[in-house]
Amino acid sequence: MKFCSNCGSAVALKIPTGDTLPRHVCDACGTIHYQNPKMIVGCIAEWESRILLCRRAIEPRHGLWTVPAGFMENGETTAQGAARETLEEANARVEIGPLYALYNIPHINQVYILFRARLLDLDFSAGAETLEVRLVDEADVPWEQLAFATVRNTLRHYYSDRAQGEFRFHIGTIEPATSR
Repeated sequence: MKFCSNCGSAVALKIPTGDTLPRHVCDACGTIHYQNPKMIVGCIAEWESRILLCRRAIEPRHGLWTVPAGFMENGETTAQGAARETLEEANARVEIGPLYALYNIPHINQVYILFRARLLDLDFSAGAETLEVRLVDEADVPWEQLAFATVRNTLRHYYSDRAQGEFRFHIGTIEPATSR
């Protein structure tokens, strides 16, 4: 950040009084510009024994597979964001279920929040950011073509939990070497 979004003056990186971390501070108007992690929300959309996967039509990781997920918008809850992303990416309507996984990705300033969800019907198709959408059984998950470590880890937990007959909440941190 070089300029203040409040008054347009140059900003300086310094620790404001009463704070402990460097922030972009405008010397002209005194505005402190906080930069916080981006929240990604999504879901494992289930239909009987299958889940919905989307093949990405955008970067990053164009052409690889993921669950429907994306950046949370202002003014929505995490569950509303997950449902909206599923509708945008797969034209699919879901009933959002329990929170299933949370992954911290500090090296890129993101937090992934994934729910389990139930597809309401089989009327789905690729959205603008998606090349292809399909329901897959566990045996058909394209493990080597999954776009993100968050999705790979979540699906491993999901199938393990399903085999054990009990779904539990998972939390983790993705380090740079495992982020793809």
